[in-house]
Amino acid sequence: MNPQPLNCTLAIVDAHTARIALSGDIVYDNGDRLLDVVDELFARHGVRTVRLDCGGVGFCDSYGLSTLLAAHRRVTAAGARLVLDNRRPALDRLMRRTRTFHHLTGAVERQREEADS
Repeated sequence: MNPQPLNCTLAIVDAHTARIALSGDIVYDNGDRLLDVVDELFARHGVRTVRLDCGGVGFCDSYGLSTLLAAHRRVTAAGARLVLDNRRPALDRLMRRTRTFHHLTGAVERQREEADS
């Protein structure tokens, strides 16, 4: 499999919100690009919310998941909130299998929690 390049397009939505549109694959070969954009964002702008538009993400491997977790750490360390928008089912499945879904999305899965009880 040849991973697609990861493109990260940063837009400042308003004084408190930034949006990073992702397209391509978040994998070992290119995942660090996202972290570079997050670092650049906080070096230049003080936002409270970073919205990652994941609608264009084709594939995310374990390194890509690690990259999302690192982005989450960097955003929260800056006192902001990370929101993953337009997630595809494959990304949600990966986060659920690795039990990172709630951590990265903040969403509570009631059905799954009730089944685990």
